[in-house]
Amino acid sequence: MARLIHLSDLHFGAHDDRLVRAVEDRIDEVKPDLVVISGDFTQRARTEQFEQACQFLERLKAAGHEVLGVPGNHDVPLYDVLRRFLSPLTRYRRYIDETLCPFHELPDAAVLGINTARSLTFKDGRINNEQVAYINQTFAKTRDAATRILVTHHPMFALPVGDGPELGKAIGRQELALGAVADAGVDLLLAGHNHRASAHHAKDLVTDAGSALVVQAGTATSTRLRDEEQSFNLIETGQGEVTVAVQAWDGKGYASQDATRFVRRGEHWETAGGEQLAEAPEG
Repeated sequence: MARLIHLSDLHFGAHDDRLVRAVEDRIDEVKPDLVVISGDFTQRARTEQFEQACQFLERLKAAGHEVLGVPGNHDVPLYDVLRRFLSPLTRYRRYIDETLCPFHELPDAAVLGINTARSLTFKDGRINNEQVAYINQTFAKTRDAATRILVTHHPMFALPVGDGPELGKAIGRQELALGAVADAGVDLLLAGHNHRASAHHAKDLVTDAGSALVVQAGTATSTRLRDEEQSFNLIETGQGEVTVAVQAWDGKGYASQDATRFVRRGEHWETAGGEQLAEAPEG
């Protein structure tokens, strides 16, 4: 079984040092095979914020943890207009990772990150034809038995962002993105952006969206909350099973909530043991 920690929306520059230490402690306890970070390393893409994020990553790596990350919209400068449009991810490449679409293969999982942050869309995300081709080419080379995991900052689907009827936006060019997911046989879609943890079947969100599981992470270390305490995910996958356990902040540290287990039945994932997924939004 592959064990992953799924963090998102760290927002260094608007973070709590207690939460950062608690995340590191929990990761050390869990000993994951890979730490996945689905974007928004910084609050405003400033140099000092990237330096703080870099130091966090260096501590994880020094402790023996492998890390895969993708940029978020907050990692593109907002107010520095020249940098935003001429070199939007220069600081990200310098302090986080030169690669914007990283790939990591484990015995039971293949994990691919895709950059959805764009200068022109501000907070929204998009995917393009070159990235679609890369998704298909990359997963075509992986073992059939491996769980195929695609990591983006922006969700592929319109998902709840509060307790009311408000929904966040789906990724730009959604049909193109979902076609790539289906063609590549992606099993898990990991994303953040909304600061809310949830799990859904893709087919419950959009008709003919495919059989993937949609797993959202809350914010791990930020003080910018949306009606939900800080959290991140512990994911275990292999041999036709996936288990997702939210690691929730309780004021002292991070601890697992009840886990949701999924079992592969033919081409589809089924929720095992009667656990309930997050209710799908209307519309």
